[in-house]
Amino acid sequence: MSTSPIKPGLHDWLMSDRPASRRQAAWGRAYGAWRVFMRNRLAMLGLFIVLALILVAIFAPLLAPYSPTVGDLRTTRLLPPSGQFWLGTDDQGRDILSRLIHGSRITLFVVVLVAVLAAPIGLLVGTVAGYAGGLVDATLMRITDIFLAFPRLILALAFVAALGPGIENAVIAIAITAWPPYARMARAETLTIRQTDYIAAVKLIGASPWRIVLHHIMPLCLSSLIVRVTLDMAGIILTAAGLGFLGLGAQPPMPEWGAMIANGRQYVLDHWWVAAAPGAAIFLVSLAFNLVGDGLRDALDPKGVK
Repeated sequence: MSTSPIKPGLHDWLMSDRPASRRQAAWGRAYGAWRVFMRNRLAMLGLFIVLALILVAIFAPLLAPYSPTVGDLRTTRLLPPSGQFWLGTDDQGRDILSRLIHGSRITLFVVVLVAVLAAPIGLLVGTVAGYAGGLVDATLMRITDIFLAFPRLILALAFVAALGPGIENAVIAIAITAWPPYARMARAETLTIRQTDYIAAVKLIGASPWRIVLHHIMPLCLSSLIVRVTLDMAGIILTAAGLGFLGLGAQPPMPEWGAMIANGRQYVLDHWWVAAAPGAAIFLVSLAFNLVGDGLRDALDPKGVK
């Protein structure tokens, strides 16, 4: 009488050298990358900070003790940190902690939208240029070089000046300046991938160039793209804060961190907390995204391609 085989554990199923399906193989790769990521303590610290930022942004109305836009000029103007106002108040009598909590929503809004807009554009331009070659490659890369020739903040300033101040226009301007590095990276990966036997086999079965690019080359570039986007998050935050500092990003009374620093610069000597609190928030979140990006680079991109 035969007995049924013992069902292997989830770990053994994920780490199997001979996956029985694409789903098992995909989950196995993701699990292996997660194990590598978990071994990096700094990356886990960064992930914890990023997750905390997301939770703070989601529950901002519940966590903020005061209104982020309304203060009392007569009784709460420029108060130092205390038990009542943990991070002090600004020149309008508004609680800085509450403004930071609500400002986290603006920061995440900018980061997510820029990534959603810029990453697909860069991926598409890079893969098409790398696979097509010739005149198409030369044209697309020269356009990319034009964007790369200008510092990101200066180019973003030019686009915002043309579009007008505002958080939506700032997002568009940052996205326009953020895609060229992704295109360069995707092109370099495509030049290697298109020479592989895998792509030659796809060609032999009659796949069109667009199908090869969209369904076979782009997925192979995603891991490097994810790493690069995560590492660029800090730069996106700093660019958005720079635009806000110059008055071209989120407009008052929105609690954008860069605008808060600009508002506190005239009080930096006597009332340091007005500018120091949003500056510390920008530093902490930027550092967290860099740590997460370093961990993802080790987990998803063993060759260390940046």
